[in-house]
Amino acid sequence: MNATFRTVRAVFFLCLATFLIFSSQAAAASSQFVTKGNTSSKLIALTFDDGADGTNVETILQTLSTYNIKATFFLTGTGINHHPDKIKLIHSRGHELGNHSYTHSDFTTLTSAEIKDELERTEFLVRNTTGQTTKPLFRAPFGAVNSAVLDTAGNSGYSQTIHWNIDTVDWKGNSSADIRNRVLNHVVPGSIVLMHTGAGASGTPGALPGMIQGLKDKGYQFVTVSDLFNGNEGHTGMYVVKAGDTLYSIARQYKTSVSQIVLDNQLVNPNLISVGQALKVPSQNTDSSTSYTVKAGDTLYSIARIHNTTTAQLVSLNQLADAGFIRIGQVLMLLGSSPPTKTTYKVKAGDTLYSIAARYKTTVQKLAESNNLSNPSLIRIGQSLVVPLS
Repeated sequence: MNATFRTVRAVFFLCLATFLIFSSQAAAASSQFVTKGNTSSKLIALTFDDGADGTNVETILQTLSTYNIKATFFLTGTGINHHPDKIKLIHSRGHELGNHSYTHSDFTTLTSAEIKDELERTEFLVRNTTGQTTKPLFRAPFGAVNSAVLDTAGNSGYSQTIHWNIDTVDWKGNSSADIRNRVLNHVVPGSIVLMHTGAGASGTPGALPGMIQGLKDKGYQFVTVSDLFNGNEGHTGMYVVKAGDTLYSIARQYKTSVSQIVLDNQLVNPNLISVGQALKVPSQNTDSSTSYTVKAGDTLYSIARIHNTTTAQLVSLNQLADAGFIRIGQVLMLLGSSPPTKTTYKVKAGDTLYSIAARYKTTVQKLAESNNLSNPSLIRIGQSLVVPLS
């Protein structure tokens, strides 16, 4: 009887621990719902949702090229199937890609499995068509989200659900003047503008030149969605020029060269930079870093670029099974570095020492020893634990 009781109890606690592991991971992976960038700098991100027809893609791309602007395009599976050559063109021009579902269904009416299927099918098509991932950027069809949608998107590798704070409602076929004025009259630092590429948005191609020039006249710089979030105060990829700056002083600050900044930003005259201008710069501290902790909005491509390496090298060094799936808080080894021996973890609701050990592929005993825990069952929410990685 005692042996049977012990067996039943062991199975119960194992099941409970497994539940806590998965429930904790699901909560931690919920996608962040974003309407604008958190910045005081005059940065703006132009975004375009691409549906089934993509009628205006080429005209939009030509205008963006004329003004040397990079935008973010949210792609649908039906659009990729209908006009793959236009999707390839978007990618070849250096624009950012995000996932906008496969069929453009209202995700709040779908099951978690159906949402995951929509995201995965579109991601598969984008990878096959462009070689680029859409992760971590997702835009919900119709902007319709709830907690279930955000949880499923996050667990599918989309850490950011990108909404907007300026809706041009161009899909209604309103005039170019109306679209332009909606943007110019409501722009604030960090704005995300919603536009579309389809035939229904007939006023968008004509609105773009005047909109862009008007925003430039207001002192705004154009960035992708990722750059908008990674560019605050210039420490992770962007620098906003201040009074007294020269290209030489910026290059010295970021331990790079004037010629490299000129190349990265396609500057015609290195002596002509203006206050408020957004420049791409290498991240500080790249020379001495041996590891990197993944933050919200990161992709393997962006990490590789900041640290002067390649995604293939990061995949090999970290033995990643899927280059498109990295999680917030994950510690990545950089090229030429030795594996980190430990990290820290802040206890969350539902955590057990067993679930934390399983997540980091260590043991409860090692966690207890590393943190001098007299009772492994007593850990508290908010407690910082040293986690051995070797």
